[in-house]
Amino acid sequence: MSEAINWKRGAVGRKFVASYSGGKDSTLALYKAMQTGQAIGLIMMLEEEGKRSRSHGMPPEVIQAQAESIGLPVLTAATSWEDYEHNFMQLLAEAKLQGAEVLVTGDLDVPVQDCWHDRVTRNAGLGLGMPLWEKNHREAVEEFINLGFATMLVTVNLELGMSEDDLGRILTQEYVDELVARGIDPCGEGGEFHTTVIDGPIFKHPLPIRKCEILRDGKYAFLPLELEWES
Repeated sequence: MSEAINWKRGAVGRKFVASYSGGKDSTLALYKAMQTGQAIGLIMMLEEEGKRSRSHGMPPEVIQAQAESIGLPVLTAATSWEDYEHNFMQLLAEAKLQGAEVLVTGDLDVPVQDCWHDRVTRNAGLGLGMPLWEKNHREAVEEFINLGFATMLVTVNLELGMSEDDLGRILTQEYVDELVARGIDPCGEGGEFHTTVIDGPIFKHPLPIRKCEILRDGKYAFLPLELEWES
């Protein structure tokens, strides 16, 4: 239990690599870890074809733009779910060779027992840092907003109280109030929605993104984003 408690401060005074989805939770965890430790890079898992991120369905160029604006290199691997752990472990090994001592993640609710990240980091010879672990969901979102981050909803589950009208909206205090009034977890921890961060205090500049046509796949609706650099 004492080691689990240290998850919240696992990156303090240490070099770390962050598991990064591009969404609000992993970004807030990265920000908080950067206040006390030294970030050396990001880890992002891609779908088998390498065209989208495994977590939030973002194209690699948007992921790279986030990493460049933050000022960190990004390690990626295209993988199926079956090979996910194997390929994730390979990236952890690469990060360790580059000096990482700890893996930082944006998880809030993982259990002490049978924590996947705890197991893989132990196997990789790394520590584990989860700055948001056990944090109140609304408090986490409000801290994120108050710090000046901007994040856009890019995926919604239409069976969990969300609609296509939510796609493209920026998380604000007023929108959080609306989501809570609708009975929706403001962190989307029940799978209600995913976001992509486009600006914030660790970004050198906001991402110049363009919203594309909404896509639908069963109970999910997606808002693809593309970069729109000035010529």
